[in-house]
Amino acid sequence: MAAPNYSAADFLRAFQALMPRGRVWPREPDAVMTQVMSGLVQSYARITARSNELLVDAFPATSVELLPEWEATLGLPDPCAGESPTLQARQRQVVARLTNSGGQSLQYFIGYAKNLGYIVTVTEFTPFRAGQQRAGSPCGTQDWAFTWQINSQLNTVTSFRAGQSGAGEPLAAWGNAVLECELSAIKPAHTYLNFAYH
Repeated sequence: MAAPNYSAADFLRAFQALMPRGRVWPREPDAVMTQVMSGLVQSYARITARSNELLVDAFPATSVELLPEWEATLGLPDPCAGESPTLQARQRQVVARLTNSGGQSLQYFIGYAKNLGYIVTVTEFTPFRAGQQRAGSPCGTQDWAFTWQINSQLNTVTSFRAGQSGAGEPLAAWGNAVLECELSAIKPAHTYLNFAYH
């Protein structure tokens, strides 16, 4: 249930209901008292609307005005997102970092990429060993034991959405810089991470 948004007219009626009765307290629309109150209640209506928006803005996935504070808390913005990231990309990056509980499993990296807005799969490699691989298998060295690969679409498109995008943003944005930068930062230090796009 959403918080009520009271209009200036609602506040004017409430103010007039609290006034004493009598000829010196007129309630007609053209009375000076009503006009003065009409000017005052604009602030109350504006403050009520802003506090209701604060409820939505307090959550990182829907935050707009408090987004810079969320980003500052999490060490964002960083070079991963480029010079002018979209609002959706910024929100996703905040949510991904905020909900990041750490891990080294394949599911962890797939889930982290999903929080960033990317659908990925993971390929693991092994060094070539006689008796374990068969003809046609890649001939990898010992380093292949520490190599893994993120497979993703070449162009993951983020479309402009009313209510989720900001003014002046492009109708579509794409690129995998955030995916590569974020996953490279959290990968296990002893591993080599490749990215493959299809």
